[in-house]
Amino acid sequence: MDPIKVTATLSVKAADFVDSILRLQPRIAAFDCDGTLWAGDAGEGFFDWELKQGVLSEEIARWARPRYLDYRAGKVDEDTMCGEMVTMHRGLTEAEVQSAASQYFDENFVNNIFPELRELVRRLQQSGCDVWAVSSTNVWVIRAGMKHCGIAEERILAAAVEIENGRVTDRLVRVPTGTGKPKAILEVIQKNPDTAFGNSRWDAEMLKLARHPCAVNPNPDLEQMARERGWKIYFPDGRGPD
Repeated sequence: MDPIKVTATLSVKAADFVDSILRLQPRIAAFDCDGTLWAGDAGEGFFDWELKQGVLSEEIARWARPRYLDYRAGKVDEDTMCGEMVTMHRGLTEAEVQSAASQYFDENFVNNIFPELRELVRRLQQSGCDVWAVSSTNVWVIRAGMKHCGIAEERILAAAVEIENGRVTDRLVRVPTGTGKPKAILEVIQKNPDTAFGNSRWDAEMLKLARHPCAVNPNPDLEQMARERGWKIYFPDGRGPD
């Protein structure tokens, strides 16, 4: 059964959260993905998984592992690393990368989706709201996740490169992280979202763009910012059913 057609059974707290957003009657909503729609970082997880699975060449793998450690140590900036986690697939067919990303998400992340967030997406769409996924994770992982969250491929703004003759290039199209999130929204949607949802400081600029920002499952730094600015804060009940 398609999971997006199943109406979640929510706790009172979760149902109240969904209803509180619906009462705002938003016409455009933007959702971060990792940590917001689901628990954990699917982008980082896929990166580790595909290196172990041999999706990438040994040459790329030898470069990628220490490069990511440099990023974690603060020696490589967020925009650069997020872009390189896409461009390192250059030369592969998009079909094989998408297949790998779908396998990874289906096997490792479906049960991490927060039921009330998936239900919120469904109810917003049902009300006529234009719902978008905005993420710095590579577009292939986000496409895989959105099949379970119900957001159409054409409503995804994720880290992406140009595709030439079915193969991945190293020519970046966008890297929606930090200031790149509102940039992507304004370039593609060309309107400010009525409501936006994020969990980390890399979502802060997108949240500032929205009339009704909401920090979902926020990291401590975003939680502090949200409290200072009077933004709505919501901590999900937990993971989806096994």
